[in-house]
Amino acid sequence: MTKTTDIFLSEVQTSTERIEYRVPMKFGGRVVVDVVLLDVQVAVTTRDGRSARGHGSMPLGNVWAWPSQTLSGEQTLRAMISLGERLAAKAGDYQDAGHPVEITHELGGDYDATAQQVIGELQLGEPMPRLAQLVAASPLEAAIHDAYGKVLEQNSYQVLGPEYANRDLSAYLTDEFAGEFLDRYTSRVPKPRMPLYHLVGALDPLSDGDATQPVNDGLPESLSQWILADGLTHLKIKLAGDDLAWDVERVAGVERVAVVAQRERGCATWFYSLDFNEKCANVEYVLDFLARLAEVAPDALARVQYIEQPTHRDLRANPENRMQRAAQIKPVVIDESLVDLESLQLAREQGYSGVALKACKGHTEALLMGAAAQKYNLFLCVQDLTCVGRSFLHSASLAARIPTIAAIEGNGRQYCPAGNRGWDAQFPEMFQITEGTVGTGVLDGIGLGF
Repeated sequence: MTKTTDIFLSEVQTSTERIEYRVPMKFGGRVVVDVVLLDVQVAVTTRDGRSARGHGSMPLGNVWAWPSQTLSGEQTLRAMISLGERLAAKAGDYQDAGHPVEITHELGGDYDATAQQVIGELQLGEPMPRLAQLVAASPLEAAIHDAYGKVLEQNSYQVLGPEYANRDLSAYLTDEFAGEFLDRYTSRVPKPRMPLYHLVGALDPLSDGDATQPVNDGLPESLSQWILADGLTHLKIKLAGDDLAWDVERVAGVERVAVVAQRERGCATWFYSLDFNEKCANVEYVLDFLARLAEVAPDALARVQYIEQPTHRDLRANPENRMQRAAQIKPVVIDESLVDLESLQLAREQGYSGVALKACKGHTEALLMGAAAQKYNLFLCVQDLTCVGRSFLHSASLAARIPTIAAIEGNGRQYCPAGNRGWDAQFPEMFQITEGTVGTGVLDGIGLGF
């Protein structure tokens, strides 16, 4: 079956840009000081002759997506850039036409083989993880979805139903989804406003007294200042995962600072999420942490909305890391582990109760995993990859269109504000935080919404 709205990819172009961080960010024992953005532009033509261009952009977070023990960060970054550029070139040679979900799904079947070619040519001697492949391909996927909406002069989230798609969700997920399309699991209009999760990195000063090396660039220098400046109500706390005393004290320290700042604001309700970045050895560490936190800072524990990826991302190689007991206390979501439907189903078997969606894993992948998570009644959240500019708006548009998502993450303004220049003037509602929220209602334009 074909439709006149099916698109051909007629031209694909790529470029990269490196941007320095304002301050270093530490997570999972690793420190990041800059970002390389991969930008992709795609020209498309419909079967009935209409043409348009779409854009996609994403940070190539190699330190997160490919934490190699043998390769340097520059080696993994170079490989991911090469893969992204090569996948874009191959997409330019793609001869078939279809809906963006169909096209990107077919292109995705070639990611691993192309990654192996890159590894061989660069003589790296280590396979590229699937997560790194998805990140490298994600700006291409975004550009295709964006172009499709623009050529039809509609928002990309309005063109996911059977009048546009040639295949239902059973073609990508399971027979449970027969007769269903992505319009069932996404909203026709974005949420008008959403709370913003502010990141508390492992190096970030909490109080003014902790800010011993101020940047002096006019932005807040401590968590206390950020809370007061932006009216923050949602804080994501990065933890060590291998130092129980430090982790407990870090959350207790955040609580002490937040209590004072929120009292000054007159705010009585705020929330935390906790991210161990897979550094916990086992679920017992998580349970011990929660028990200690209940003793030291019970109010802080009560504010925790969910726990993110506490143990190793390779679920199949670590079947003993079952999360049922921890998930009875707080939702426990996979992040690094989520790379396909199989990983989601395995996580469910191992006791995880939620998933973190990320635009950096591919727009199609995020939509499909969002649909599956809703079908299985899993807790859902959207995380970003210190996204800036176009990539942040893309991530926010995803969160604003999935019904069960309650808040979004956006830490680019903290660590890499240079990447938002120009975009903040075009979309002040998304970059000027009001009472801890962003105005996602503006993400209703054609294409991905901005």
